[in-house]
Amino acid sequence: MPPLDPSTLTSIPTSFATVSIGYSDSHTLPKKLHALSSAGFKGIELGFPDLVSFASQHLNKSVAEKDFDDLVTAAEEVKKICEKEGLEIMLLQPFANYEGWKEDSDEQKEAWERVEGWLRVLNATGCKTLQVGSSDSPSSKITTSRPQIVRDLQKLADHLAPHSKRIAYENWCWSTHAPDWSDVWAICKAVDRPNFGLCLDTFQTGGGEWGDPTSDTGILKGKSREEVDKSFAASMTKLAQTVPADKIYLLQISDAYKLKTPITEADEDGLRPRGRWSHDFRPVPFQGGYLPVVDVARAVLKTGFRGWFSYEVFDSGADGKGKEYDLDEYAKTAFQCQEKLMRECAEEQ
Repeated sequence: MPPLDPSTLTSIPTSFATVSIGYSDSHTLPKKLHALSSAGFKGIELGFPDLVSFASQHLNKSVAEKDFDDLVTAAEEVKKICEKEGLEIMLLQPFANYEGWKEDSDEQKEAWERVEGWLRVLNATGCKTLQVGSSDSPSSKITTSRPQIVRDLQKLADHLAPHSKRIAYENWCWSTHAPDWSDVWAICKAVDRPNFGLCLDTFQTGGGEWGDPTSDTGILKGKSREEVDKSFAASMTKLAQTVPADKIYLLQISDAYKLKTPITEADEDGLRPRGRWSHDFRPVPFQGGYLPVVDVARAVLKTGFRGWFSYEVFDSGADGKGKEYDLDEYAKTAFQCQEKLMRECAEEQ
């Protein structure tokens, strides 16, 4: 494939996930939004936990995640704040554990209650895109049957379509049924709906197909570094050559720390090692991580995609114990990362 033209990489819109900034209760959603806007970001992924917290503060009462009347009221206020700050709410996230439940089960009914409530929030914020993560519910509870997964997602896409909403489907690298980009792309093709596309992610791809938190070396077990690099390069070439740019709705950006002590077991809630890695050890690129972030970003750009690059990080430090920082400086550092990332993507390896 021809090399990337650097002149096409200078106007890519950048976003930041609200759940990825702030470490204390004093870092309220309005403060986060102001820091991100001041740093230069043009959009946000609105994290549902942030909306719930803001609703409790704004309405001066305890608001739960299914108190949708109150959440809609709060969402309308968030929209006003974002408009004032010059930020587009480009995504609502993370909608999880939707697909694969047994027909008419309590879990399926609960998922659809959330669908209706989150749709109300989408409408209140003016956001057009719902991020759906490939389910990580255990296989003892959900099916891994691809036809049923596809039918469930078709039903969701068809439900959102009359409201002019779309689904950005993401592979979570610890997912029960779709951990890789190729899995969600196959599902996307089978769903075959104009409002169903992909949320690709440098961590989910690099951390699933190259990195490994259960390994002493930090890379996939059972293969040499040369074999892992070769296999990953082939995967990125395939991504660049097979996924249409218009079916990528955004690329999420983060790196990962190489763990000093591998994570070999799920936590007490059943979260698998890669899920635990994802939740606490994901810094902004070029800040101490080791995944092939540039390779993933370059492959996505080679599809022709020039849409949202959205930074979604979960950085509790290399030891996972948490870190403190100034909100404004943290946002500026993340924004400056984009220029370096684009420069390195344009440099052919």
